[in-house]
Amino acid sequence: MPRVSLDLEVPADLAVVKTTGWRIASGLVPGEPNQGLVAEMGDSPARLPDYDDSWWEKDANVQERRSVGFTFAWYRIKITIPSEVKGEKVAGGRVWFETNVDNYGEVYIDGNIDRDKWVVTGNNTPKRILIEDAAVPGTEHVIAVLVANAPLGAPVGTIFMRYATLAFEPAPGA
Repeated sequence: MPRVSLDLEVPADLAVVKTTGWRIASGLVPGEPNQGLVAEMGDSPARLPDYDDSWWEKDANVQERRSVGFTFAWYRIKITIPSEVKGEKVAGGRVWFETNVDNYGEVYIDGNIDRDKWVVTGNNTPKRILIEDAAVPGTEHVIAVLVANAPLGAPVGTIFMRYATLAFEPAPGA
């Protein structure tokens, strides 16, 4: 299988993974006072796959510039691994989420982050996050990306994603 990819901003590609698009909400904990910024908070529930994002902005444009100053926002999408992408069978292959955020970001797959390899850090740093090492068609995943304006002490500009794709590649040795 050659590498094939889907653009998670294109309606036809979104249909392949059985989703209508991204949901976006402002805040470290959306809907909470002060955007959920609380000293010594342990974690944000917005990263969890079963978090209720039904009230968030729907079918949102990830490239829209948002925020001024110190700001957080969550970008979430639920996908289903397809059996085929662009004529290629994906079962057993690897599935990657690829993105580039402005400024600082973290990517959670099904509520988890790999703190050794997959944390998105810094301004405009491209990252590839492994979703499945051996793709199983029909499996559902929630991708949650926390984006913050940086540098945190003196933020400039806005927050957004430059791109968001799913890449399907053959398993090593295949």
